[in-house]
Amino acid sequence: MKIAFHGAAQTVTGSKHLITLKNGKKLLLDCGMFQGMGDETELLNRDFGFTSSEVNAMILSHAHIDHSGLIPKLVAEGFKGNIFCTPATKDLTAILLMDSAEIQESDARFMEKKRPTALPDLLKPLYTIGDAKRSMEMFIPKEYGEWFDVMEGVQCMFTDAGHIIGSQCVHLKIKEEGKETRLTFSGDLGRYRDIILRSPEVFPQADYIIMESTYGNSLHDNITGTQEQLLDWIQRVCVERKGKLIMPAFSVGRTQEILYFLNQLDLENSLPKIPYYVDSPLSIEATDMVKRYPQYFNKRIQNVMKSDEDPFMFPGLTYIKDVQDSKALNYRNGPMVIISASGMADAGRVKHHISNNIENSRNAIVMTGYCEPSSLGARLLSGMKEVGIFGVEHQVHAEIGQMRSMSAHGDYEDMSQWLACQNPREVKQLFLVHGEPDVQLAFKNRLFKKGFLDVLIPERHFEIGL
Repeated sequence: MKIAFHGAAQTVTGSKHLITLKNGKKLLLDCGMFQGMGDETELLNRDFGFTSSEVNAMILSHAHIDHSGLIPKLVAEGFKGNIFCTPATKDLTAILLMDSAEIQESDARFMEKKRPTALPDLLKPLYTIGDAKRSMEMFIPKEYGEWFDVMEGVQCMFTDAGHIIGSQCVHLKIKEEGKETRLTFSGDLGRYRDIILRSPEVFPQADYIIMESTYGNSLHDNITGTQEQLLDWIQRVCVERKGKLIMPAFSVGRTQEILYFLNQLDLENSLPKIPYYVDSPLSIEATDMVKRYPQYFNKRIQNVMKSDEDPFMFPGLTYIKDVQDSKALNYRNGPMVIISASGMADAGRVKHHISNNIENSRNAIVMTGYCEPSSLGARLLSGMKEVGIFGVEHQVHAEIGQMRSMSAHGDYEDMSQWLACQNPREVKQLFLVHGEPDVQLAFKNRLFKKGFLDVLIPERHFEIGL
């Protein structure tokens, strides 16, 4: 058996790991899109590093585009196997892939008009809406905690990863020539004591572990203070300065978390009476989908729902779908809170809101999640006094901030806790993926101290035999 790491290898995006069995069968773990990699992004997404038609089956850890976003391209290039995931992941992926396909087609039309002499391949969408629809026909949902057959000689079980709704860690039992190998893929790990979701679950002993390491060298602020931080930002920016508080937020996970905290403040009669907007059609659709899976919520929020059936809605909140209504927000004076995608502020409606409000010192832009180093969000957080947005240079006069307690990824203590159920002496190799190299190196050293003997940090397209 061999494993090749074709994405999320010394970077936090593009998750793709290919297992090749001795009989030639191939199993793909995730098929994610590279995002926020600057000029390199397009070329990275054009080349898988393997032949799609040779993949026999796929397992998807969760719906985020950096893990699911190239599935339609895989299908368009000849993949005909089954795709396994949880029911919530299937439903959420359908929403995200259709949105991504629409963006692919729209961007391709724009590029064709703007750069008619560009390379022909770069004028084509990565995939179409039709490809996205066909790919969803291949999904087979499986519940947590049940072993099922993936292909001959390969069984799988999911445990809750606590990252986003429906996210799972993948546990494989692979039998070859009378020998069984136990392999675990973490996907993306959530946080223990998450405000909405259940904590990551314990899992069976593994021989090999493929593990994310996004925050392998840092600790998040205490999540219990998030509600107070959020209220402080609203009070200072909207109440005292009469400005706009713009919060870039990922459509899945982060938006729902912010809405939950705002709803709690309203229930406590602490929420300032100003307008609140969710300006993202995708976020609205994702929030509706999340509400359909209350069984995946933790006990705390289930208790809240006994007296408040919708923990993501409160008086003063408006969902914006129409693009003209979105544009109108930039011409309205007075205090307001705008929650909009994308989370890295690198695309979507939030980028327009930032462009229109960044030069006013009354306003504030508060990042709520991880930002790729080359993204607009990261550039703002770096302290740049001038940034280019849509080809126009803007002076940064708005206050720039970050709520570090808001992250769907666990920090190094969360990741260490997830590994605590394992006997490190029985883990033959542990592969760190989904992280920046310096972060991974720090976490690798931490793992050595915890008794793990062989920790590797693979490069993209690196292949190893087990």
